[in-house]
Amino acid sequence: MRVLIIEDDQALAEAMRQSLTLAGYAVDAVGSAGAALHALSVEHFDAAVLDLGLPDRDGYDVVRHLREHGKSLPLLILTARDAVEDRVQGLDLGADDYVVKPIAMAELHARVRALIRRSSGKAEQRVQLGKLELDTPGKRAYLDGQPLDLSGREWAVLEYLVFNARRIISKEQLIQAIAGWDTELSGNAIEAYVYRIRNKLTDAGVAIRTVRGLGYMLEETKNPE
Repeated sequence: MRVLIIEDDQALAEAMRQSLTLAGYAVDAVGSAGAALHALSVEHFDAAVLDLGLPDRDGYDVVRHLREHGKSLPLLILTARDAVEDRVQGLDLGADDYVVKPIAMAELHARVRALIRRSSGKAEQRVQLGKLELDTPGKRAYLDGQPLDLSGREWAVLEYLVFNARRIISKEQLIQAIAGWDTELSGNAIEAYVYRIRNKLTDAGVAIRTVRGLGYMLEETKNPE
């Protein structure tokens, strides 16, 4: 899953970027509203953490612009503004969560996880398809109760496919979902990750189907053994 941090305090932005990266996210950071709106217009992100006190435009303008243009991106406002009217304005404009600085990194992780789960229609911390179960806070997968041995990238690919189950996901979408700007990832690498995951999902009651020319779809199989 990919997260955009919109924060002009470089030290704080880097701390959040490193922390979320260690938690398994692909994370990019920008320091202005203009850079954020450009990034969000050309690339896919699964959530954004937004400061209100940006140098070029108020963070509220970012929320307003995204919602007026039909963008449903999950937005967490993280700001020093602690007045009730500020919270009300942010939420009324369309932010999904509003937190006053400072924030513990563990809480940041939990709030980002919750936003992504809700936006995917999977509010539970554990998501199950067939015999496959994902523990999203723990970044662990289980098959029929037994832990699956997955690399970090394999987990990221599987998580994205599960959260988008029964939808066709292109290689380009997978690349954007699991790799930040500082990481190069090829379509061949995605094919390799999908191949390895398929081999680990034998008799799982789910399968990754290749849709020729379009991408991949994770779907439940009939009558799993």
